[in-house]
Amino acid sequence: MDLRIFTEPQQGATYDTLLAVAKATEDLGFDAFFRSDHFLSMGSGDGLPGPTDAWLTLAALARETRRIRLGTLMTAGTFRLPGVLAIQVAQVDQMSGGRVELGLGAGWFEQEHKAYGIPFPKEKFARLEEQLAIVTGLWETKPGDTFDFHGTYYDLTDSPALPKPAQTRIPVLIGGHGASRTPKLAAQYADEFNMPFASIEDSELQFGRVRAAAEAAGRKADDLVYSNALVVCVGKDDQEVARRAAVIGREVDELKANGLAGSPSEVVDRIGRYAETGSRRIYLQILDLDDLDHLELISSQVQSQLS
Repeated sequence: MDLRIFTEPQQGATYDTLLAVAKATEDLGFDAFFRSDHFLSMGSGDGLPGPTDAWLTLAALARETRRIRLGTLMTAGTFRLPGVLAIQVAQVDQMSGGRVELGLGAGWFEQEHKAYGIPFPKEKFARLEEQLAIVTGLWETKPGDTFDFHGTYYDLTDSPALPKPAQTRIPVLIGGHGASRTPKLAAQYADEFNMPFASIEDSELQFGRVRAAAEAAGRKADDLVYSNALVVCVGKDDQEVARRAAVIGREVDELKANGLAGSPSEVVDRIGRYAETGSRRIYLQILDLDDLDHLELISSQVQSQLS
């Protein structure tokens, strides 16, 4: 089971804070540092000092780290034109020496679009289908050849399809709860399918749909990695768990029901139940980015048992 650190910087984080978390992620032996792609805080927080851009952040971290994978859960398809996104991600992959992964979703948070003047189209999923075709098509085009795409929403003619990533193939992550279109899209384009903030039962059901869709598309179901994203709150004792839950404005019982919370042994057992569904990777949503002791505890007493 891979453990990856997943951050939500729109809730309030400077680049320096994210750098500290990324370096701790690397030093403590976690597999990857991922971040969300949002421009507006959610809930009651003020989001100070303001948002940071996902791919600008990852570009900088690409030069500050050496081992960990870097990526997004999920880049919003509404934020960037697919041709531009393909260039950005390929460049960051080069800058990292081939350690980038792209999580791409349709976009959903209408208020952040209104706040920053970003168009919020009605046909988001259909656009996502074309975006995935374009981004992967540009990367896969052989040097010296050109790429053309003529869709409903995007039109590319004689693109040189440059630059190329450092990796032969940048892993593409697709996720979500949709029962039909999402599994089919994952079967066509994804290297990894992620279930965000889902129960064990819902994860097992959705993984089954994706596996079936992959086989219907002529792929082996195990060609894809299956993963979960879950909030995490671990403590050496009940008092420490309660303190960490209070800092992020959550209740312990709710966190235990909907995420990974409790003592290290409790969290290891719960991760084991997700593993039984076929999940092979957990993105640990860290909501208090100043608490690096939390990462150290997870590394020494949770990750050590899983590895």
